[in-house]
Amino acid sequence: MATDTLKGNRAARITAQSDPDHISVELSSRRTGMSFQRTRMSADRTLMSVIRTSLSLIGFGFTIYQIFQKLHDANVLKSSEAPRHFGEALVFVGIGMLVVGIGYHLAFMVGLRNERDMLKADGLIHAESQFPASLTLIVAIVLLVIGVFAIVNMVYGVGPF
Repeated sequence: MATDTLKGNRAARITAQSDPDHISVELSSRRTGMSFQRTRMSADRTLMSVIRTSLSLIGFGFTIYQIFQKLHDANVLKSSEAPRHFGEALVFVGIGMLVVGIGYHLAFMVGLRNERDMLKADGLIHAESQFPASLTLIVAIVLLVIGVFAIVNMVYGVGPF
């Protein structure tokens, strides 16, 4: 029986090799499937650059706020309102940028998944590989939560910071 299976596989291979159109379609289907993975990784890289910029803005804004708050508390400065507002503004810009980046990433990924599902339904790609949740998206959401905690601390004086 194993010999029959082996002969059947060999016959299928020979048939596939003798049909150039079938080979061309199969290779094209695999390349298209891989291009979806590359596009997904590209979207993750874009979100990582948004995270990097947002983290810089949030961190820098919070640091400016804290430094001038400490200088005011130590009576080194009479008023620290302007630098504190600038620090708050930087944190708000960082949070806003992160919200827009996450929204763009989610919309792009939904569109990519829909396109992939349509091509799979049409039989143009195999779509055998998984499309798991993005670790980059999870990190972006965690950073967004930290940024919200930071701004709540800055504006209302409550929170873990």
